[in-house]
Amino acid sequence: MSLLLILFVSTENFAQLTSQKIDSLVENALVKLKVAGAAVAIVKDGKVIHQKGYGLTSVTTKEKVNEYTNFQIASNTKAFTTAALSILEDEGKLKWTDKVKDQLPEFKMYNDYVTENFNIQDLLTHRSGLGLGAGDLMFFPDGSDFTMKDVLSSFQYFKPVSAFRTKYDYDNLLYIVAGEVIARASGMSYDAFVQKRIIEPLQMKNTFVGSLMKDKSNLATPHSSVSGYIKTIDAQNVGMGSAAGGIFSNVADMSKWMLAQLNRGKYGADLKTSLFSLKNHNEMWRLHTVLETNRFPRYNSHFNGYGLGWFLTDVKGNLKVSHTGGLPGMVSEVTMYPDLNLGIVILTNSDEGGALFSAVSGTIADSYLGLDDFGWTDKIAGWMQYQKNMSDVVTKKVWEKVESAKKVKVKNEDFIGIYEDPWFGKIEVFEKNKKLWFKSYRSPKLNGPMDFYNANTFAIKWEYQAMNADVLAMFSLDEKGKAQSIKMKGISPNIDFSFDFQDLDLQRKDDFKAYEGYYKFQFEPGKNEYIKIITKNNHLVLIETWNGAEITFEQKSELEFFNDSRNYPLKFTKSKEGAITQVLVHNKDLWKKDNDYKP
Repeated sequence: MSLLLILFVSTENFAQLTSQKIDSLVENALVKLKVAGAAVAIVKDGKVIHQKGYGLTSVTTKEKVNEYTNFQIASNTKAFTTAALSILEDEGKLKWTDKVKDQLPEFKMYNDYVTENFNIQDLLTHRSGLGLGAGDLMFFPDGSDFTMKDVLSSFQYFKPVSAFRTKYDYDNLLYIVAGEVIARASGMSYDAFVQKRIIEPLQMKNTFVGSLMKDKSNLATPHSSVSGYIKTIDAQNVGMGSAAGGIFSNVADMSKWMLAQLNRGKYGADLKTSLFSLKNHNEMWRLHTVLETNRFPRYNSHFNGYGLGWFLTDVKGNLKVSHTGGLPGMVSEVTMYPDLNLGIVILTNSDEGGALFSAVSGTIADSYLGLDDFGWTDKIAGWMQYQKNMSDVVTKKVWEKVESAKKVKVKNEDFIGIYEDPWFGKIEVFEKNKKLWFKSYRSPKLNGPMDFYNANTFAIKWEYQAMNADVLAMFSLDEKGKAQSIKMKGISPNIDFSFDFQDLDLQRKDDFKAYEGYYKFQFEPGKNEYIKIITKNNHLVLIETWNGAEITFEQKSELEFFNDSRNYPLKFTKSKEGAITQVLVHNKDLWKKDNDYKP
């Protein structure tokens, strides 16, 4: 899934788009753009005028999408987060200008000035000074064990790419922090607050936030292109990241959301009830962060930027309010033209869904804007193929180079070890079947073999290939040729920005203190003998106390060490609490750690 593709504005027009023409448009786009399923809804002048599902919820089960099929709406959740904060601001429980550290004392940015001045609106406007997708690797791929505490403390370790409040760079982690602000200010979890204060009042009966999603009987399955075929993949578990992208919804319910937005927060039969004030509605639709304006003459746009949870621009003199959402295999868009009292929502269950919503949403909008037929479905299909071809050239060259270098002999022991990044934690490079292997301690799906590429660089092909996020790992070496650090970058030009491997600063962490100490064994009943484990010159050393002999070991994995000259293995055991309790020597003698022994 490409960020550029998701943000790509596209149009195609028929004189008047009847429901039949919309059906034809979407069904054609599903085939040409290789999308498994989609759902489309249109609201106009306060009414739902089109609401329908297309294609399949899963290419495996062949069940069909309908207007009630739930999709993960990903970053389209962000507007719900800003609406929730608006409600709390209306109730006097917080102010937009409140400092985040006053709400969350543990929050800490990359310098003291930014920490002291970072307010609630700064969480929502993508102008923090951090780079694109900074820290997303905590949650991409899913399955990691990072906590809210980790998120709140992580920002101090990121290196800014621009001055505070000067430049747009999309950010997910700060919306997760916004969710925690909502939880603490309201006394409810983020999920419960949004469900009770927004989703239930709007009678979005089949919409659920994060952990509250229970009914999976009509749920779209995500799809990705794996080896050239559209295949189902595991759904991303957003976990505690609900405020950035955790809502499940369908086009029938999202129509109600768009109607409330177009009515400036008012809802119900008589529009006398409001979710939030007109003042805060205007605040959400006010330009906070300026972006480069789209200069395509077809649209004659004069401004472009980000509000609070919404992108804002003008198209042919009409305000356009929109947002996109993307998780692996789940891509969506909400687009509104308040001046036309028009709203369009498109939900898809494929990585290529950004191409479909660009073509379909733009086509529908153009029929109201009076623009001619621009043939965007075909144009985007051609552009996608061009992008794929360009990406394939790059990735093919990398793996061809890997294949040609297979006979190069690599001293695995120079690279094996534990490496640590201050926000991402520890990773391990170890040997498996005589081959180097990479694994993250905190994100289990980041696990795979390392193939020599060139010099001190290795290509990693993750075991979980649905990520489409293979990387190059570049080691720096000391004067003895031993690896000291790792920098990483994606191989494919189309890697999703949330795989921010480039932000990692992995430094060797050969800390063997946990292994150090005395271990006892009885060669004869009733008589303890001891070995001593120490750290010496960044290596683990075993001392035979009865003769003073020292044996130096290389680390093969977290708990396994080896001395090649003596063919001498050590295998340590950890308790459930993580403490080293014993060591198996020469695969036969089990020496137990004695923390009380004093020679």
